[in-house]
Amino acid sequence: MEAAVSDQQINLLLTDLLYVYGYDFTAYAKASLKRRINRLYTLDHFPSFAEFRYRIRSDENYFNRFIEQLTVNVTEMFRDPLFYQALKTQIFPVLATYPFIRIWHAGCSTGEEVYSTAILLKEANLLHKSILYATDINAEVVKKAAAGIFPIHQMQQNSENYQLAGGREEFSQYYIAGYDHVLFNEILKKRMVFSTHNLVSESSFNQFQLILCRNVLIYFEKDLQGRVFALFDESLDKLGYLALGSKETLKMSPMVSRFRQVDTEKIWRKMQ
Repeated sequence: MEAAVSDQQINLLLTDLLYVYGYDFTAYAKASLKRRINRLYTLDHFPSFAEFRYRIRSDENYFNRFIEQLTVNVTEMFRDPLFYQALKTQIFPVLATYPFIRIWHAGCSTGEEVYSTAILLKEANLLHKSILYATDINAEVVKKAAAGIFPIHQMQQNSENYQLAGGREEFSQYYIAGYDHVLFNEILKKRMVFSTHNLVSESSFNQFQLILCRNVLIYFEKDLQGRVFALFDESLDKLGYLALGSKETLKMSPMVSRFRQVDTEKIWRKMQ
């Protein structure tokens, strides 16, 4: 087996993804992509790069596996509890003044943050007039998110995060526990719409009062970040909110003049 996939070979794969499947990863951070591609190449014991490339191009099931490994799906419920406190205390009171609230979780991964937002909306008596659109480039994680089934061993950490985020109820009331998994309540899921969406190549599909895209843009090169910020700007109502991850910022973007920072927890408001 060849030792590793070279930079030149990775560029070939990225070109294949674009022309065969329409997925544009060419502006993603190269070091991160190279690490993940080589990990999969080693895990699946390909004897040569040519066979690896052929399998990705010709086998749609393997292509789905490739995309799943390429995209980052590390998350948990109420991740960064102080962010959710800020969402609850500073943003929800403004959203409460709208007759209907549209929220977009862009890059939703397996859905933990979508359910977190829905729980806090319910406790703020806003869920009934909200719709949460949850999208990701990875079709497999979107399916998992829509199912609302999570490992039971994660619930203790999720519950602690929930309390730190200002949750008011018993966290366990929001799911039914089985042997090794839990199923979250239908009252949460019926306010959610899940679908695949490619932030790189697809356009805006609605006008939102709140967009959350947390810990996704850190894997994009600067030019691609700028394109995604333009998409979010197009997708937000005037005075709508954009929530980013702890290592992400609008400050270096051409879009920054159209927003002002609301909170140290990476929440921005569209002013123009």
